[in-house]
Amino acid sequence: MSWQGRGHLAMLLFSALVAGSFSLGSLAANEIAPAALNAVRFLIAGCVIGAAALATGGIGRGAFHAPWRYLVLGGLFAAYFVLMFEGLKTAAPVSTAAVFTLTPIMSAGFGYALLGQITTRRMGIALAIGALGALWVIFKADWAAFLRFRVGQGEIYYFWGCVAHAIYTPMVRKLNRGERPVVFTFGMLIAGFVILTVYGWSDICATDWAGLPGIVWITVVYLAIFASAATFVLLQFSVLHLPSAKVMAYTYLVPSWVIGWEIILGHGAPGGMILVGVALTVVSLLLLLRNEH
Repeated sequence: MSWQGRGHLAMLLFSALVAGSFSLGSLAANEIAPAALNAVRFLIAGCVIGAAALATGGIGRGAFHAPWRYLVLGGLFAAYFVLMFEGLKTAAPVSTAAVFTLTPIMSAGFGYALLGQITTRRMGIALAIGALGALWVIFKADWAAFLRFRVGQGEIYYFWGCVAHAIYTPMVRKLNRGERPVVFTFGMLIAGFVILTVYGWSDICATDWAGLPGIVWITVVYLAIFASAATFVLLQFSVLHLPSAKVMAYTYLVPSWVIGWEIILGHGAPGGMILVGVALTVVSLLLLLRNEH
């Protein structure tokens, strides 16, 4: 299999793992401050990735040249996750997942600005279809609400987090100097943990860690291992072999995966009109993949 093919497989798994963070995150979002939760998840994920890096070739001195790179990337992802959990306090999982699907079109813009990556006409059409599907879900298939542009506060918070995520994707390729994805991820996670600890120190101290509901710890462990450690490596591997817009195109599968998670967790499926918007995001992904050659 080619390196591009492996990049696509990595992003398929990425989208499935990311989807779980929306459904589980919505159950824990109101039980703990976002900065405190994410500081712990970055710490656990950093330990896991650090151990993996040491076990698969070690961490050379060269990896820590220009440490400011990790602060930039860690800051962007820390902002993304804090804003995500602020959004999940009030927004539904499928709705926030739909907001997440706006990142490909933003990533294409930042990819052009930072890396000079060109978005073809077909890719532009596919991204537009995906954005339309996302807006359909965000506004709950309510045309009048769309014309009034009435968006929930949770969706607004998360949108700005997605802007940070869209910048992060091309920045990985721009700032990577040949470091292995697992090593580069480790540096970013440690930097993110430091930033979140400084930013959320008061929340960390105020949290009754021993009294937290079990769902919070389940969410923290899932986020740290599957939605952080694993997805960070998958994402950074993929952006080294695929254009930023195509990497982020896989976010169009996230609402579909979230629907599956919601059904498994006993929350039921969204209405048929909402599924129309989700279907548009899947069509957009297929169009982008057809543009591979």
